[in-house]
Amino acid sequence: MTEYVLYDVDNLGVARITLNRADKHNAFNEDMIADLTASFKRTATDPAVKAVVLASNGKNFSAGADLNWMQKMAGYTEAQNRADAMQLATMLHTLYTLPKPTIARVQGAAFAGAVGLIACCDIAVACKLSKFCLSETKIGLVPATISPYVIEAMGKRIAKRYFMTAEVFTARRARRLGLISEAVSEDQLDFTIEQLIDTLLKNSPKAVSEAKALINTVANQPLDEPLRELTSDWIARIRVSEQGQEGLNAFLQKRPPNWLPAGPKE
Repeated sequence: MTEYVLYDVDNLGVARITLNRADKHNAFNEDMIADLTASFKRTATDPAVKAVVLASNGKNFSAGADLNWMQKMAGYTEAQNRADAMQLATMLHTLYTLPKPTIARVQGAAFAGAVGLIACCDIAVACKLSKFCLSETKIGLVPATISPYVIEAMGKRIAKRYFMTAEVFTARRARRLGLISEAVSEDQLDFTIEQLIDTLLKNSPKAVSEAKALINTVANQPLDEPLRELTSDWIARIRVSEQGQEGLNAFLQKRPPNWLPAGPKE
């Protein structure tokens, strides 16, 4: 592991994964991509982790791809470029499919591949002064590996505009388009994220994970008999699960569930 990515888990079970190339505006290269992939996999398999915050040090969230890395890629063969792109695609897929809730903490600029990182997270909170850009066409490229996640977040027609024009857009517009969940002042950024974490941690960790999987499974499926059977099986399985039983009993008995040993905060 390099120091391009910092990893920390606090006593509440919140993993904070931080891009740490502030001098390069947190642009990513093959080393950072490898470190991010390893960090995401680590959170997925650590039972102590209940939520993940993806953040960055410095003025900007991320400028996207590192210029020296792109220059090196320009000299590679198509096969070598495909193998390299698959590393990025794997990193994005690992983040998107994490069985834990993920929150992106965004400040400053988020360009190109950084927009993909944000789109892969379940929730994104950005500073009001943040700027976003899918800038690839400006240098003759396309946002290919990030496209499934950005299109899901923003919608096909909106993505057409910003993929083709490479316009810079504001946090206010990013929220309206669905890329980010909240746009707040800089001094409220961490407070807003801590509120979200506090809310998430009051819920059953298993149920939160299952809710995320449910959305990814059910979205865009036809409203037919197989889907009714799937969702009925899903809730039945959760009702008889350990945390499902604990949650229902705690509610009926008017006591905190055992994933909140100290009881919920007022």
